[in-house]
Amino acid sequence: MDIVMVRHTHVGVPKGTCYGWSDVPVADTFEEEAEATKRNLNAIFADGMPDMVFSSPLTRARKLAAYCGFDEPVVDDRLKEMNMGDWEMQRYDDIKDDALQMWYNDYMHLRATNGEGFPDLYARVSDFLDELRQKEYRRVAIFAHGGVLLCAGVYAGLFPKEDCFSHLVECGGVQRLHI
Repeated sequence: MDIVMVRHTHVGVPKGTCYGWSDVPVADTFEEEAEATKRNLNAIFADGMPDMVFSSPLTRARKLAAYCGFDEPVVDDRLKEMNMGDWEMQRYDDIKDDALQMWYNDYMHLRATNGEGFPDLYARVSDFLDELRQKEYRRVAIFAHGGVLLCAGVYAGLFPKEDCFSHLVECGGVQRLHI
């Protein structure tokens, strides 16, 4: 199955803000970024549209899906970004939690305070992809978040977990994989 994963465009929060599960607005550059994403997807789908389209429930993913012509994607909570718990909507520089430095030192294994860690996110995304593998789709589009795309890339063997953050797709970018 050909999977076309699309990362949402830039968000309208101050740089350095921790916003994982928060439903934040898109940036003022949304239309320009979304138009570039739409052109990219039109080229990818020139040989056939997706059989099914999925999206995170968060507005930044659903809004891009709609802009690209997919007004009614199947929304799945497993496609949300990592839950950053107590740190949500705080600037990283302003977080007063001793666990933050420990998380910085070992973010691949530790959880955000009262939130998730990479293993939790990977388990959610893997569960979604395991279920998707059982379907007879030829091509699927998924509108989601950077962390979700990283987990899917590891799942599909595009890159190793230890090196995944060097493969983060830019906002509005596309990652293709086959499962």
